[in-house]
Amino acid sequence: MDRNRENNDRKDSQNTNKFTTKMQKKLVVLYFLVLLAFAGLSARLVLINRDNGEQYKRQVLSQQQYSSRTLPFKRGEILDSKGTKLAVSEKVYNLVLDCKLMNEKEEYVEGTIAALTQCFDVSESDIRSYNEQNPTSQYHVLQRQLTYDEIAPFQELQNNEEQGKYIQGVWFEEEYRRVYPNNTMAADVVGFTSKDNVGNYGLEEYYNDILSGINGREYGYMNDDSNLERTTKAAVDGYNLVTTLDANIQGIVERKLQEYNDTYKNAAREGNGAQNVGCIIMDVNNGDILAMASYPFFNLNDPRNTDMLLGQHVVNEQGAVQDTIINEETLAGFDDDTLYRQLNALWKNYCISNTYEPGSTMKPFTVAAGLESGKLTGNETYQCNGSLTIVEGQKPIKCHSYRTGGDGLVTVEGAIERSCNVALMKMGQAIGKTTLLKYMQDFNFGLKTNIDLAGEARTASLVFTEDSMGPVELATASFGQGFNVTMIQMVAGFSSLINGGYYYEPHMVSKITASDGSVVRNIEPRLLKQTVSESTSAKIRDYCKAVVVGENGTGHTARPAGYIIGGKTGTAETQPRGNNQYVVSFIGYAPADNPRIAIYVVVDRPNSDKQDDAKYATRIVKSVLTEVLPYMDIFMTEPLSEAEQKELEEQQIAYKQQLMSQVSGNDVSDNDVGGEGGEDQEGGQAGEGSQSGEGTGNEEDNVNRPAMEIDPETGYGILPDGTRVDPKTGDAIDEDTPLDLPEPNLPLNDGQNQGEEGGDNSPF
Repeated sequence: MDRNRENNDRKDSQNTNKFTTKMQKKLVVLYFLVLLAFAGLSARLVLINRDNGEQYKRQVLSQQQYSSRTLPFKRGEILDSKGTKLAVSEKVYNLVLDCKLMNEKEEYVEGTIAALTQCFDVSESDIRSYNEQNPTSQYHVLQRQLTYDEIAPFQELQNNEEQGKYIQGVWFEEEYRRVYPNNTMAADVVGFTSKDNVGNYGLEEYYNDILSGINGREYGYMNDDSNLERTTKAAVDGYNLVTTLDANIQGIVERKLQEYNDTYKNAAREGNGAQNVGCIIMDVNNGDILAMASYPFFNLNDPRNTDMLLGQHVVNEQGAVQDTIINEETLAGFDDDTLYRQLNALWKNYCISNTYEPGSTMKPFTVAAGLESGKLTGNETYQCNGSLTIVEGQKPIKCHSYRTGGDGLVTVEGAIERSCNVALMKMGQAIGKTTLLKYMQDFNFGLKTNIDLAGEARTASLVFTEDSMGPVELATASFGQGFNVTMIQMVAGFSSLINGGYYYEPHMVSKITASDGSVVRNIEPRLLKQTVSESTSAKIRDYCKAVVVGENGTGHTARPAGYIIGGKTGTAETQPRGNNQYVVSFIGYAPADNPRIAIYVVVDRPNSDKQDDAKYATRIVKSVLTEVLPYMDIFMTEPLSEAEQKELEEQQIAYKQQLMSQVSGNDVSDNDVGGEGGEDQEGGQAGEGSQSGEGTGNEEDNVNRPAMEIDPETGYGILPDGTRVDPKTGDAIDEDTPLDLPEPNLPLNDGQNQGEEGGDNSPF
């Protein structure tokens, strides 16, 4: 029996050993299967995370109390050289509704909607409709770009202990709105931003990366312990631009361009005083642009407002100016593409983006090329009989004086003073095309100036080359016909002509600063080259001074009373020839003996029956410099004639009247404008100008009598019964009471120009 038990134990032991071995094999297989499953699962998780990780993450976070918001950066400011703000960013708020939170309780819905309709211009029915259709929506913008003052009443309700607990699901999303405090000032220089805070045109576009910052982020969620986990990454604000512009000089220039347009609007045809009028004032000794403006202006805070298109010529798909004038009727007929094309033409900066033939303002450059190359000595004389035959068998090229038999015998200086085409053509022949083209390139014609503004035109294909310049082209190029330039090219090159030959790159920004005021970068003037010698520059200054003060000079009407300046007039016919459409201009500098600034005014197609009259430009120059020079502490050096003294006195009175009109709200100015007249040395007999209205011989017919008149001598307000009053307050005063009036520190030209050559009373 013991033996049987022993045999059974042995069999059980053998069976156990067999089971253990078998199980071990199975376990190994199972282990590898599990390992393989884990590997597959891991691979699957990696793929899921790669392809859908963000989606699942959002799903998980959506089940938590999670919040995230963008912290917007503040776009940098644009300032003038003295700190006047031209572009700023102000914080505004978007009104956001979280329907899911508002719907947690019925009393929240009613309390929230009641508060919203009480404080904001929102529709109760619209809110209820949206809430019914989107009850779980957590982000719905009800209003955009509200100011702090506009949201303050609602916040008071939210913070009210009783009312606030029923106002749920409303919050304010912060962002910044671009604001231009001076509306139209330097509009095409500054540019503007689109809705996505990206710069368009001007400085806003050119320096977009500098002005832009980096958005921040604030996000958080409630963890398992109901504690708020929050992380904040602060926004990085953009840098500020300090420009070379002087807002006071810029304001003077823009006011004078506006006055020009007001004078000649609808004069000979429907429309503005010209298709474009541009003006640049540049510091000749460092390239700083002190002012740059072109008319028509536009409002940077409302750039798509079409009102400023009225009076302009229609621009076609190729960018060419058409005869059709934009009025209310034509504006209503524009499709979106046509309207956008007109707006683009308005937004372009004429001073850098448009090209035209320079006309006779090119003549000083031609003479400088001859003097500097040694092809001219300055002692030459030329006989002008009114025209010059360049190629036998072809029509002769005329001088402006061909109707009177020519300018006769002229010197080099006399050729510039009289603006003699024949003399310049003969100089061009002596200089030769290779030398002239070399100096044209030295003066940067055909090349971009690289001014720090978006939209500078390329002119490489618009100038002559060795292959394209034949004898006729050489002749016409010598007096500024047949090739195109931009205003910025001309003023930069001309500055080098009269400052000793030093060519500075024109620039708009002098420094870049951080939001705390620290200087990030100083932008120093860039002296690129010397175009001519000091001696050549001195001769050009003398020649250009003769244009303004010489007996036969074409630029008499550019000289401001009490000052000597130099410069050159220009008249060029637009393409196609023979349509009697002209660009007239004046480029000058002041003071004549020690130049500090260059000024360039271009009038594109003046609104006149006779457009080829440089006085449209010279009168703007005179009007601008009359105010700018005293402002810059450039003092008068010449005695005033009786006519000039009277003119300045009238301007002082007009300035005081203008001040009083602004204070009292009354129009006390005489709006009657004299007509055009007088002989123009370059353009011939001036055309007929416009009257603002037909007079009856009685001054009272042309003046709107105010309820309160202003005594121009004392500044007192005078009521109809003779009572003297303070024009600010309307309080009666006696004659001995001094008035606290801002005294003008410079004369203004308000259209009473009595000293104009030829007896013309027009302010321009």
